[in-house]
Amino acid sequence: MAKPRVFISSTFYDLRHVRADIERFIREVGYDPVLNEQGNIPYGKEDKLEEYCYKEIANTDILVSIIGGRFGSESGKNEKHSVSQIELKTAFDLNKQVYIFIEKSVYNEYHFYLKNKEVKNINFNYADNIKIHEFIEFVESLPNNNTIHGFETSNDITQFLKLQWAGLFQRFLQEQTRVKELNVIKGIENTAKTLNQLVTFLTEEKRGKDNTINEILLSNHPAMEEIKELLKIPYRVFFTNKDEFIELLTARGFKRDDDEDPFDEYEVYTSTKKSKKSTLSFSDEIFHSDGKLKVYTKEEWSPEYIKFEHEEVDEYEDLPF
Repeated sequence: MAKPRVFISSTFYDLRHVRADIERFIREVGYDPVLNEQGNIPYGKEDKLEEYCYKEIANTDILVSIIGGRFGSESGKNEKHSVSQIELKTAFDLNKQVYIFIEKSVYNEYHFYLKNKEVKNINFNYADNIKIHEFIEFVESLPNNNTIHGFETSNDITQFLKLQWAGLFQRFLQEQTRVKELNVIKGIENTAKTLNQLVTFLTEEKRGKDNTINEILLSNHPAMEEIKELLKIPYRVFFTNKDEFIELLTARGFKRDDDEDPFDEYEVYTSTKKSKKSTLSFSDEIFHSDGKLKVYTKEEWSPEYIKFEHEEVDEYEDLPF
């Protein structure tokens, strides 16, 4: 079974006990630790030894970087950085999951360094090379994947990793649940699309020939749904002809607008309540010439068939004096 591979990056001699404790912890949680002193990195003869460390990072899932007070071996790739620093930079470039731990004494001294960068020939108590502080500054300037935590003992590191990895696993479980939910929703959407296509097909085939189809379409007419939503009617809306529709509007306080254009294809009804004038206009396309409601599917319905708008009015403008 595949296991997460965790690369431990640090200087060796000053942090070997910390490395050993973290290696033990990684094995206890069931992951595979990768340490150069344990022979976990396959070395070839074509490149320098450090190059194989950098290449191995591509084959790992997590990099744990531990920064102490020793600069360590200088990298052959970049004299400004040590081998362990290039390992961390390689993990950043490969977008690996990275955890950075800095000895608290070094990290506290780093803040002193920031305030005195312009001062020359400063002797630092905990970092044996100013390049350590310069590299921490570089890491803090990165836009992402650069969470930094101070530590005093290896237990500080293992406890933090334990919580982090538990959180990652819990997030993974949640994402798996969401994937299932999204698949269900996608299945429902595909089914609804198929049903809509079947409804459209049957409607075209049976329109005017099958009373059952017409009754189903009438009971779910988009005009009724739109009126219910526009007028905020809490109960079901149903009408089968123009007279019933106008009775519904009248019951909601609407009156025919006397100023409407007789040549306009829309009939206009208005209602004024509490200084707010509501205007509802409906198109002649909704009804047949005999006043019966035309049958529309949702695909055939146009939002332009019914228009609704509000405006504020002077509540005294209709008074006779």
